Amino acid sequence: MLPDKDGPGVGGGHSSPGGEDLSVSLFREYLRLKTVHPDPDYDAALHFLDKIAEELELPISKIEVCPGRVVAIMTWEGTNPTLKSILLNSHTDVVPVYQEHWKYDAFSAFKDAEGNIFARGSQDMKCVTIQYIQAVRRLKAEGRKLMRTVHLMFVPDEEVGGHKGMETFVKHPEFNKLNIGFALDEGLANPGEAFTVFYGERNPWWITVHCPGSPGHGSRFVENTAAEKLRQVINSFLDFREKEKQRLNTSECFTLGDVTTVNMTMVKGGVAYNVIPADMDVSFDLRIPPKVNLQEFERQIKKWCTEAGEDVTYKFAQKSMNQKLTSTAENDPWWSAFSAACKAMNLTLEKEIFPAATDSRFIRAVGIPAIGFSPMNRTPILLHDHNEYLNERVFLKGISVFERLISALASVPAFPDEA
Repeated sequence: MLPDKDGPGVGGGHSSPGGEDLSVSLFREYLRLKTVHPDPDYDAALHFLDKIAEELELPISKIEVCPGRVVAIMTWEGTNPTLKSILLNSHTDVVPVYQEHWKYDAFSAFKDAEGNIFARGSQDMKCVTIQYIQAVRRLKAEGRKLMRTVHLMFVPDEEVGGHKGMETFVKHPEFNKLNIGFALDEGLANPGEAFTVFYGERNPWWITVHCPGSPGHGSRFVENTAAEKLRQVINSFLDFREKEKQRLNTSECFTLGDVTTVNMTMVKGGVAYNVIPADMDVSFDLRIPPKVNLQEFERQIKKWCTEAGEDVTYKFAQKSMNQKLTSTAENDPWWSAFSAACKAMNLTLEKEIFPAATDSRFIRAVGIPAIGFSPMNRTPILLHDHNEYLNERVFLKGISVFERLISALASVPAFPDEA
């Protein structure tokens, strides 16, 4: 029997005694860790990553960015460590599950007869974490030496906004020391043959509109009530929502990332059936594309509030103003290396604005180009959904994809200001 080319650890393309590829076994082991909100077991993830770093013979550093919130970084030093480095980012946490809606235990990593692996995090984004790891393992086993340093970063709390994770860490001195030139982060599955790449994100705005009004007894026609103002506010927001929905549905050139989504998420007010309340609140989740003028959009919100009536005000729970995009111009060295590697593998790429929010927005905000990419095609988009799964063949192909991409990105020639 030939020795395992990847050494004593877990290798890509090699089977366990049960016939399962060892990379798949490692993936399923990671999926079983309950790094699930509201109480993620981050210690289990850190212990798992320590073991991997030891196998790969890579140093691992840990930075506690907030109490109980640790960023772990494995570093594969390049032959020219003064050059800008490559960041492979992934988050360790996953969203909650409603087990009654799942066919299998969401943390059992059950694999069915077709090779579909059911688990929370199978698409978002524990697959990418293991694909990075196994791609680096293969490159090292082949004796490859890459010119640029590669950092594998594992961050907490992405699924709850990243405030105690990447948002804080990008302002940390240890982040600056990494000297990052280009980053890869999570994307989405593509149900078709192509692979989706994301070069920007919509801005999340979470807004609450406060409607004060005249109180009174429920038996009377009181003028200037909070509810009348509330109705006007809701109509303005939802009429705009309908227009954006029509734009999406009537134009083939638009994807979800190109339009503004508006969703009413909370309504508060009132104390009893027979008491007209003195105030009512309504909250909305807005996701705004990068090409929208944010100042003009806020002026529109102010106008809706003014039109609704006297003393209607609003406040933001979240207001992202970062509209930075990563270049996908063919003459951009990073994008050129990324797209050429994909072309060499006969991968068709579809470039989009990410419809939700990932840690990439914090990376781009500090001036570092980032691409969101999860190499999953022929796969339904199931992040945050019941019965989230990924097929093992798609997962294994992703390792090979990252092997080529990491090699290509770490070989981008030195820029004039790096010489």
